[in-house]
Amino acid sequence: MKLLLHICCGPCGIWVANKLSDQYQVTLFFYNPNIWPEEEFEKRYNVLIPARHRLAPKALAGGHWNKQAGFDLIKGQYNHDEWLKAIKGMENEPEGGARCSLCFKFRLVEIARYAKDHGFDCLATTLTSGRNKKAEIINPLGQNIAKEYGLVFVAGDWKKAGGQEASHKLSEELGLYRQHYCGCEFSLKF
Repeated sequence: MKLLLHICCGPCGIWVANKLSDQYQVTLFFYNPNIWPEEEFEKRYNVLIPARHRLAPKALAGGHWNKQAGFDLIKGQYNHDEWLKAIKGMENEPEGGARCSLCFKFRLVEIARYAKDHGFDCLATTLTSGRNKKAEIINPLGQNIAKEYGLVFVAGDWKKAGGQEASHKLSEELGLYRQHYCGCEFSLKF
């Protein structure tokens, strides 16, 4: 089955992409118009370009990097102005509040639309990898949106079962850039 995995950053995507690749043909989809400024968006995306080859289990075969193996990576549009319209009125919400739920929904709808339009069977997101991202909010949103598009949402709380620790360790080993805020200009306040 073909799975479109929304990936918010390299460190959050490492463990999830590998875990899901045991059961699915995984394609990475970087769609994060919430990230501000645009230079930060590009920085987070650019980390994925070389890392996507080193993330895949096939790339680690025999302990040597196989640069030909790796996940396909799609870069979504940076439509920050559209994202700002979607969260209008929620700018002063605390991190983890109502603004974040709107942000998750905004991104998941685009991911589902893209998945449906490009022949994917299912979708998932690495958003639940973040220590402050609640799976009990993100997963039901993903399931409902996927259902509307005739897709399956592969839910998980990716920070659990050692996922956050494994992701942290691998990102350090690979020297991946780790951001210090969620992404939007409003998350910098908290």
